[in-house]
Amino acid sequence: MKAVRIISGRGVPLKRSDVDTDQIIPAEWLKRVERTGFEKGLFSTWRDDRNFVLNDERYAGASILVAGKSFGVGSSREHAVWAIQQGGFNAVIAPSFSDIFRNNCGKNGLIVVELAEQVVAKLWSIIETDPQTEITVDVEKLLVEVPSHGLSEKFAMNADTQNRFLNGLDDIAISLKHSDAITAFEKSRPTWFAAKKTN
Repeated sequence: MKAVRIISGRGVPLKRSDVDTDQIIPAEWLKRVERTGFEKGLFSTWRDDRNFVLNDERYAGASILVAGKSFGVGSSREHAVWAIQQGGFNAVIAPSFSDIFRNNCGKNGLIVVELAEQVVAKLWSIIETDPQTEITVDVEKLLVEVPSHGLSEKFAMNADTQNRFLNGLDDIAISLKHSDAITAFEKSRPTWFAAKKTN
């Protein structure tokens, strides 16, 4: 997981609420053995509608998804996070998120930003009016800014999750920070336990 302090990019106004993980990545994609290629399944059912926002060429190359409330509800699947990331998105902004989805994002390096509904509505309006507008998400200052439109909003993030992003730490990296303690514990275990483990 790479360290992230500030990301900037254009946004996509996904004006839908209660978007569940099966809509983000349909269940048939969970059969894949590989951890790549999920961008092809991202919102694949909705992509059949030529009027779906991700089919709008004005938003091609955008890297921040701005969605409605209760984003990521439904079953827990890391595949949803992978699909969003592999679809080119570095952050999702919404009024609220499923706790499980938020946790999966933190562990996989996808930034989620919770802003009030009226602020999200303002972002939608800005993006629709000018799709080239740059949005900045500052993970260190916990701030979303759109300088060209005078928007600056604070957001909350769990301190442990913020530390993960700022230092590029996944679960394994966090465990390895305690490698000396783990090694010391392993050495202190009774010899009979070690012998039993090898048999």
